[in-house]
Amino acid sequence: MNHFYLSLLIMCLVLYGIRLAPFLVLRKEIKNKYVRSFLSYVPYVTLAVMTFPAILYVTENIWSGLIALIVGLIAAWFGGNLMVVATVCCLAVLVSGALL
Repeated sequence: MNHFYLSLLIMCLVLYGIRLAPFLVLRKEIKNKYVRSFLSYVPYVTLAVMTFPAILYVTENIWSGLIALIVGLIAAWFGGNLMVVATVCCLAVLVSGALL
């Protein structure tokens, strides 16, 4: 068997095993309120972990990404919707990139 097909088969088995494992282990509903509250935060943490490095390293200068992050957090804190926050962040990157 070719190494490509063998590695493809192994990757498929690992991916399917990871997706199948929760169904095999967790057959009943989770009733513990602490575990349920912990699991409710998993999507938000995953999104933050994936987007935070991208925000800082998307530009050539890490400082312009950091400035845009801070400006975006301030805009979101004061009730800006997604369009306002994204626009303000883009402007912050544009201005700070020109100044730095």
